[in-house]
This record gives sequence, structure tokens and C-alpha cells, in this order.
Amino acid sequence: MVHPDGVAGTALLDVRHLSVQFRSRRGPVQAVDDVSLHVAAGETLAIVGESGCGKSVTALSLLRLIAEPVGKITSGQIRYNGRDLMTLSERQIRSVRGNEIAMIFQEPMTSLNPVMTIGCQIGESVALHAGISRQAAAGRAVAMLDLVQIPDAARRLSQYPHELSGGMRQRVMIAMALANTPKVLIADEPTTALDVTIQAQILDIIRNLKTRLGMATILITHDLGVVAEMAERVMVMYAGRKVEEAPVRSVLRRPRHPYTLGLIGAVPKLGSSAAGHAPAALSEISGTVPSLSAPSLGCAFAPRCPMVIERCRVETPPLADVDTGHVAACWRSADVGARP
Repeated sequence: MVHPDGVAGTALLDVRHLSVQFRSRRGPVQAVDDVSLHVAAGETLAIVGESGCGKSVTALSLLRLIAEPVGKITSGQIRYNGRDLMTLSERQIRSVRGNEIAMIFQEPMTSLNPVMTIGCQIGESVALHAGISRQAAAGRAVAMLDLVQIPDAARRLSQYPHELSGGMRQRVMIAMALANTPKVLIADEPTTALDVTIQAQILDIIRNLKTRLGMATILITHDLGVVAEMAERVMVMYAGRKVEEAPVRSVLRRPRHPYTLGLIGAVPKLGSSAAGHAPAALSEISGTVPSLSAPSLGCAFAPRCPMVIERCRVETPPLADVDTGHVAACWRSADVGARP
């Protein structure tokens, strides 16, 4: 049995009961609500869900990048290699960011500094954490650009972000994240806005480097195809909460939460328009993600759920074991699993 807060003994990053709030004119917004997760060395955990479900805020919280006083981590532990990152000073956490835990941000054009060359941006991180000379840092930057398969790497050092394509900028972001050989890599939708060919190349780079370096990887995405290809475990989030977690095969073959079932049903099927037949209509999840500024009574997914019962509207379901290594927060998880 795996408790939702339970952590395997090999866990490198262990997050327990994480909650994050933001201020707004309408009152506090509960962006992340009591989320626990863990990931071991060499393992990939995927976090999936619609936009606004709390994936990116969770990722930023792991490196304490929530900007105060607008945002605040209100509770929880973030333990890396036995240390609680929540207790570290700002100076101490800076030695962890980019060095032991690194992050590939969602949009490289806004994450890269437009007035600094590629070489300066990669070299700055290396020089800061490794304490090496500028010349040595430049050599390391070339090596990293070669590692992520950027052609003519030495020439790229003097270029600026706007001179590179979207795929090249994304590779630069990966090179920066891996420059100090981190133990944990957080990739926040690393293939957003890239064409499918470049997406495949970026995912191959991340997968190969994970295997080569033995990194723990947290992959944030809304693409279940990427999850099936890249991850060993998947955590599904909705309205700031974890609603399901299990090995990827278990979730894809037998989801136990109606929201997960809806996400899987919305994935286009290959061959749906073969043999001259009209393409099958995609399933959709009706409605929208609820506002997080007001606490919801009962299950947050109840207004959109096709399997809702009265209990769902008045009582919040806890995360509970539904199978070996599989947890879900649904009063009707047995019925979801029984559906063909």
C-alpha cells in the first residue's frame, strides 16, 4: 500500500502537504492545496492537468520562486536529500537553485535575458556555482550546447536569444539547466509552441540526459502522449489539488478519477478517420476550471463530472488507495475503474 503522503526510501525529493496562496482583490487564491509528491533518482514523475490547475505554481514552489508578498507558501515541507528547503536562508537556497535542482521554464523567449549573449547566460550560472574562470565557463558553455545538439556551438556563444529559433532557444534553456549537472530537473512544458519534429528532438535530449546523468525529473505537461513516452509515474492535478497518482500504465489503462478519464478521452486517436470514415469527434470535459478564490464545497470537479452524486457536492473526497501504488480522490473510483 502507498499512502498519498508516503515516500519510498529512495526518494531524492520529498514534498509533503504543500499549500500556496496568492493575494487578489477578491481575497486569497488557493493555487496549491495540500499537495504531496516524491521522485527518486533516475525517475520521471509527470504532473498533468488543464491550465490553471496548479502545475507550474507547484514547480516554482519547489525552488521557492513564489514572489512574496503577492504569493506565499503557507504550509508544507520540501525535503531534498534530507534537507528541508523551507528552512534555508535566501543565500542557502540560491546555492541549490540551478546547481542541485534546475528548472527548464515554459517560455524560453521570456525566460532568457534578451540583452545578454547565450554564452554569458550559460557561463554566468557555471561561474557562480562552480567558481571557475570566465574562460573555463565559456568552454563549459560550448560543451553544453554540443550536448543538446546545437550545431556550431562556439559561434552561438556570441548570439542573442532573438537570433535563434524557438527550438534552439529551448535547447539553450536545457543547456543552462544542465550546466551544473543537477540531481533534479524540473521541466515545465518544455515543448510548448514547438512543432512536432522539434518536440520529439527535445524530449529525446531530456530522456537521454536523464539516463546518462541519473537525474530525477519532474515533467509538467498537458500532453498525455508525452507522459506515456517519458514518465514512470503520473500525478493528475485539478483546481490546485492532487486527484490521482499512479504508475503511468495503471492510469492510462484504468483511470480511477472521472477527470483523468476525461483527459484521456480528449486525446485524438490515430486512425480515427481511416478507410474513408469521418473522423471521430473528440470527447470534451464540459465547463471550465473553477475559480480558486473561493473554497468549493465538496469535490471541485463535481460541477463538470458526468458521474456526480449528491455526496460529491457536499463532501470532499480524500486521497485513498484504489490499487497497488495507485491513489485517487473520488467517491466513485470503483465505478470509474469499472467503465470500459
